[in-house]
Amino acid sequence: MSLILPKQFEELNAFTEKWAKGTENDRQKARITSTSEELKAFYDAIMPRMKEILEFLDTYEYGKLPEEHQPLYWLAMSLAEVAPHVELYDCDPGVPFAFEEARFVAEHGSQANV
Repeated sequence: MSLILPKQFEELNAFTEKWAKGTENDRQKARITSTSEELKAFYDAIMPRMKEILEFLDTYEYGKLPEEHQPLYWLAMSLAEVAPHVELYDCDPGVPFAFEEARFVAEHGSQANV
């Protein structure tokens, strides 16, 4: 599958390689292995566009998102993974005072979200 976003979101294509991950485990890994600067750059690029992204995705029935638009959905899911770390943890990719996150594997975390 090509990781090219719809034309109105093409300026976000630079983030697809790192952040357009189809599974929860892959999104978590991308966050954990990122620098604070990478988290902030992703957040700053995606957050102002989230209303428009969600409105675009909402034009499709649940479970019927075309394959070519899945990377946009995955970027939105990655923002949900990253936002608390920017907003609450001063861009720290880890969770302060928590166990080692790499040990956490979501029960369905290897299943693609579409």
